[in-house]
Amino acid sequence: MGGKTGTSTRDINRVTRAIILISWKLILLALVILLVYESVSRGYQFGYGLFHNTAVDDPPGVDLRVTIGEDESLVNLAAAMEESGLAKDRFSFLIQCIFYEYGYRFMGYGNPIREGTYLLNTSMPAKEIIITLRDGKVEEPEESSEEE
Repeated sequence: MGGKTGTSTRDINRVTRAIILISWKLILLALVILLVYESVSRGYQFGYGLFHNTAVDDPPGVDLRVTIGEDESLVNLAAAMEESGLAKDRFSFLIQCIFYEYGYRFMGYGNPIREGTYLLNTSMPAKEIIITLRDGKVEEPEESSEEE
């Protein structure tokens, strides 16, 4: 009778190990599927924001004055656009600047970043913001018109 008990214990241990191994494989497979899903989802969102000309807010949006100083870098500008709510993502804004030939220097291409104060709106698509900055449509300071 002692031989039978040892065999059944060994069989139970072998089955238990097999169940644990299968469980770990299923958990690992679920994590891989979750990681792939998140990667594809975020990649799609990034690509959609990059190639589809959307605004951060629906009209009428919020008017914001943006002042660009002398020797402003494109990376700092993109970060400021994201922080102020004018761009959804700084990295897609940077890539869009390259598409619209703004603020980069690569083999002589691209327009310089123009200093000045610009009136932008959160309902403006990224393309419109970049073209406004690229063309240097600086907001004129309001002058008081006092007639005496």
